Amino acid sequence: MICAGDEDDPFPVDDCLFADTFSQETVYTLAGQELKIRQVFGANLGVAAPVWDAALHLCRYFEEQCVELRGKRTIELGAGTGVVGILAARLGAVVTLTDLPLALPQLQANVSANRPSGGWPSTLPTILPLSWGEDHLNFPSDWDLVLCADIIYLPETYPLLVETLAHLCMKGAVVYLSSKMRKEHKTPGFYEECLPTRFNVELLHRDDSQNINIYRASLRKER
Repeated sequence: MICAGDEDDPFPVDDCLFADTFSQETVYTLAGQELKIRQVFGANLGVAAPVWDAALHLCRYFEEQCVELRGKRTIELGAGTGVVGILAARLGAVVTLTDLPLALPQLQANVSANRPSGGWPSTLPTILPLSWGEDHLNFPSDWDLVLCADIIYLPETYPLLVETLAHLCMKGAVVYLSSKMRKEHKTPGFYEECLPTRFNVELLHRDDSQNINIYRASLRKER
């Protein structure tokens, strides 16, 4: 079987990857932007496939709090479908979307599907692979914003994530993190014990009905 793809696309959608999966396209209206997000379900993408509620909460928080995104150099970790980063790019941020290599074709498809009719207000979002704690040094440290939506669910990755965040925030980036607070995954412990070892952490919003918290964090200055 020949796998189809656009030779000009840096991450062509490989038909073989999706052979045993099914996809669903959902339209979300967020901060006045209509986003068409494709979710590819199957064994290959796992947790990278769906749009998680915590991601939508973060998007709505940005809208409700009028968080300024235009012109901000922004990187999203564990971007999955890319809904948060794509929204930021549609609102004028200079966005880099990152995830594990397997998730990049889905990210590319969603970025392509959400190009504004008049073009991106800032720049076309960049899509790059990033494994926490392994290749973060390939990335700069001069971001304005780091976005994280529902990526706190594997305790063995928590130290790697903190190490990666510390590198990305060395020059003063602000981190926004939105998480469903799953006790079985020790998510509360990440915010109460792990992240505070390097960061000042502030709870911004709590949704009791869906058990979702939104935090802001900044790297603690070393004395």
